[in-house]
Amino acid sequence: MKYEILYPEAFPIVKFDLKRGEKIKAESDAMIAMSATIDVEGKMDGGILGGLARAVLSGESMFFQELTARRGDGEVLIGHQLPGGILDLELDGSYGLMVQKNGFLASTSGIDVSTKAQNIMRGLFSGEGFFILHVNGRGVVFISSYGVIHPINLDDGEEFIVDNGHLVAWPDYMEYTIEKASSGWISSMTSGEGLVCRFRGPGIVLIQTRNPDSFAQWIRSMVPSN
Repeated sequence: MKYEILYPEAFPIVKFDLKRGEKIKAESDAMIAMSATIDVEGKMDGGILGGLARAVLSGESMFFQELTARRGDGEVLIGHQLPGGILDLELDGSYGLMVQKNGFLASTSGIDVSTKAQNIMRGLFSGEGFFILHVNGRGVVFISSYGVIHPINLDDGEEFIVDNGHLVAWPDYMEYTIEKASSGWISSMTSGEGLVCRFRGPGIVLIQTRNPDSFAQWIRSMVPSN
């Protein structure tokens, strides 16, 4: 399937050139424009139970968009709601991706999106909740972020610490722990970091250069209180 990520340094969108019969899956409301030969439908991966699990457990939409070139070749433009990057990743089926809330934008055929439970410690303190998205299969996945997506490539045994609010995606075989940013609780909280994630390689951790929660707090600080 032919596609191109346009305007990658500003407000990117993805342009797909679909041959007749080809289709893509995208998050709800991702379609910006499309040829008249394209049909768009609401679909639920995993049926009703899968859709409910995404909506109730991970806070995502129950439905995906399925865009199919049914009446001939056509073009589809998709984007996401935040000012940030889009990255394409090809999965060969040997591993999956754990993806933060709102991080999945779209995929080609052959990719499944489901929810996966985290343990109690990670669910309480990771900032992602008890359930996060698990993306696996064979095909191309498009990940979106707030700010630019930056990859951190870790060698075997190498460790790296990431602020929870900057996580985007990581391989499902990578292990990480939740810990204080500093040696003591007071120092961790006064530093503004609190709890962080310590990843251990090998693997690539994708982070976003901006933190949506911090931006939301800044917006609230600008609104006068009654």
